[in-house]
Amino acid sequence: MNIGKVKININTVPALITEISGNHGGKLANAIKLVKTAAQNGADLIKLQTYEGKNLTLNSENRGFIINNKKILWKKNKLYDLYKKGETKKEWHYKIFKEAKKYNVECFTSIFDADDINFLEKLKVPAYKIASFECLHFPLIERVIKTKKPIIISTGLSTKEEVNNLVKFLKKNNCKKYILLKCTSSYPASSKDLNLSTISDMRKKYKCEVGYSDHSIGSNAAIGAVHNGATVIEKHICLNKNIGIDSKFSLEIKNLKFFKNQIIDAFYAKGKIFYGATKNEMPNLQFRRSIYSSKNIKKGER
Repeated sequence: MNIGKVKININTVPALITEISGNHGGKLANAIKLVKTAAQNGADLIKLQTYEGKNLTLNSENRGFIINNKKILWKKNKLYDLYKKGETKKEWHYKIFKEAKKYNVECFTSIFDADDINFLEKLKVPAYKIASFECLHFPLIERVIKTKKPIIISTGLSTKEEVNNLVKFLKKNNCKKYILLKCTSSYPASSKDLNLSTISDMRKKYKCEVGYSDHSIGSNAAIGAVHNGATVIEKHICLNKNIGIDSKFSLEIKNLKFFKNQIIDAFYAKGKIFYGATKNEMPNLQFRRSIYSSKNIKKGER
């Protein structure tokens, strides 16, 4: 399948989606800089998050709306305040999409509210992303399906039964252009929690394109994901570790080109099932153990 001009299949280098999220730090200039630099350093697709904090959660002091887990990056934050801080204002979208187009890179977004779809359709988004926390929000997914655009769905936190139900729902609604992303919804994600072998199992079980949404630090997980058959890699990017609500687990934009090259190398290293000498090995066949005579041998001599 394609997202805009980007081909996605097991025989091509995995598509790299660079996720800006709230790493603009509340400034449009930062968002523009991220788009420009990402486009110049290997991003195949650029992704935003389109939402208004008031539509995601309640402005409540109730403990259910405050992050109390000490291991979570945003501990002690009220959900409403956190989401407000990470908003990408709707009026910014026009300039961000225009900037991406200038560098010939497709831009799309995560959708959280069906009411935003009419706005995004005017921007001619090539696809929609459904985040892990929304992947069982079937009314929202159904509305996205009606746009007939490809859908990328993260499956973090989901049990096998929940993913089964999700795929059944997609098929029931005649959705044929979808990609599932293996995802570990912790920030940053520990290597011990990634379970990248699940990617190949998902490909086999659901017979669709499967990618990896990477919340880990560095490039090791992305390399492992490619070796397990991921055809899409999504990675959060930031200008530096001090700007943006997701920056602590995001890839600094200065390292994006190296990250992309790691994905390319991993794809070619994975290769195919093959036995025997490759083209570049052929000249070395002459050095295999073999039999030569060290002196003249007469005809008939034993």
